[in-house]
Amino acid sequence: VQLQASGGGPVQAGGSRRLTCSASGRFFINYTVAWFRQAPGKEREFVSAVKYGVGTTYYSDFVQGRFTVSRDNDKKTVNLQMNNLQPEDTAVYYCAAASFLHDSYYGTERYYNYWGQGTQVTVSS
Repeated sequence: VQLQASGGGPVQAGGSRRLTCSASGRFFINYTVAWFRQAPGKEREFVSAVKYGVGTTYYSDFVQGRFTVSRDNDKKTVNLQMNNLQPEDTAVYYCAAASFLHDSYYGTERYYNYWGQGTQVTVSS
């Protein structure tokens, strides 16, 4: 599967942005898709994921209640709706996918073997 992330750009603190991960290839429904982000000078960190099939969602503590992830298996897309953005959310956001990923590993990037190119989100105060 190939992934492409889009939707990044500048936004003021308190604003919203929606990222989209578009996939090509077969059996998209079989893939857990996650969002990770990497801020300047920091390691990449898990943001959110949506499980293959029924689409159970997972969030990191720092985005819980502000971000919402969803998937459309017909369109082969995963959206990340980000609300109440803060300057600390500034980062390059990556989408990643792994087939039939066990629930225990949704937040661990080494288990994802397909990655998109990243999209920059810049939040100004």
